[in-house]
Amino acid sequence: GDSNPKPGVVSSMADVEKYESHQVVIRKPESLIYTVLSDFKNFSPALEGKVEDWKVEGDSCSFKVKGITAGMKIVDRIPSNTIKIEGDQSSPMPFTFWIQLKQVSVDDTRMRLTLHTKLNMMMKMMLGKKLQEGINKMADSIAESFNRF
Repeated sequence: GDSNPKPGVVSSMADVEKYESHQVVIRKPESLIYTVLSDFKNFSPALEGKVEDWKVEGDSCSFKVKGITAGMKIVDRIPSNTIKIEGDQSSPMPFTFWIQLKQVSVDDTRMRLTLHTKLNMMMKMMLGKKLQEGINKMADSIAESFNRF
């Protein structure tokens, strides 16, 4: 068997850090939220001016933040439930990002974001708290944008 892990793939779960957002309430049906979030083109208005070189091609996107290029691709979809996104080779560190939706009633969908990434001890100490805050802020801002209209 081939024991060499592929680049960019989170291989050993032992080294993987998991950051989960708090659960947010979106006052829209699950199917609408899923439809919007499962297409990177719909992210364009939210990201304009926040990232540089935003490009979308099918299920992949790329952008620059503070001079660092990162790319992502949607690797799995479970309609109205889960969207799984992975970093591509250009990303500075391997990661998997999940958007999970659970409809409680027609105008009450709960959403949670989960980030799995491989960090060494130094990076974990430097970035851990920022990643946790960032994923909570991201969940809040997604909920706010949906709840606004």
